[in-house]
Amino acid sequence: MSSNIEDLNKKIKNCTKCRLFETRKNALCGEGNLKAKIMLIAQAPGIKEDQEDTMFIGPSGKVLNNLLRSNNIQRDNLYMTNLIKCMLPNYRKPKQDEIDICNNYLDQEIKLIDSDVLVPLGHYATKYLLEKYGLKIPSKKDFYKLYGKLILTNNRKILPLQHPAAVVYNPNLKKVLINNYHKLQVLSRNCKWYQVCPMKRYYEDGILDKKWIELYCKGDWENCVRYYMEESGKPHEDYILPDGTINKKLEKKSKFILKTI
Repeated sequence: MSSNIEDLNKKIKNCTKCRLFETRKNALCGEGNLKAKIMLIAQAPGIKEDQEDTMFIGPSGKVLNNLLRSNNIQRDNLYMTNLIKCMLPNYRKPKQDEIDICNNYLDQEIKLIDSDVLVPLGHYATKYLLEKYGLKIPSKKDFYKLYGKLILTNNRKILPLQHPAAVVYNPNLKKVLINNYHKLQVLSRNCKWYQVCPMKRYYEDGILDKKWIELYCKGDWENCVRYYMEESGKPHEDYILPDGTINKKLEKKSKFILKTI
């Protein structure tokens, strides 16, 4: 895989397919762990990144480092890249033809790194992934509601997050970002109760949809009702789903198991 990434990076470095090559110093390649479970996808390099040819070393990089540090996440355990590989002059928004030309590089990175969780940072990276996987794009007014919400599609998880630069421009968002970025820590490992959870047994027996396992047991397990009950010592039935609803099929299965014990 490393040789394939190296070949891709050479193409990125030498790319002259759009106007942005005229104003950049460096076309930034992705960097980090080639076997990363989590891939961060930002919009485009900033001035500092363009000059130093390194991801997230400007003002937003300092915010990101603090967010990762507070969650005991090492940058080296992640893979980080951009939707647009070249700096956007005057921090302007990317043009559609620039996205259309550049997204092929990102698509190849996603295929080669094959991370379990894709984390688009900000509007444009999130919008692109939603389009790529045929998901509904909310209105501009409701777009912010996607941030911090885990989405499952094509056996891959997508966790849209605000770009760290949001705090640079609006310090009032700091608490929101701290809360949302905490999910990176949650997604870095499975629920500690998974091995003994009835959901695992039901899934392996073929009577529970895989989405429950991926979205909760191997996903946002802190948002699982069953996890909360286990942690708080509250009794709960085996047929309660992670979102708290009752599954009649599982209820019958649970009663059958009890009769055979």
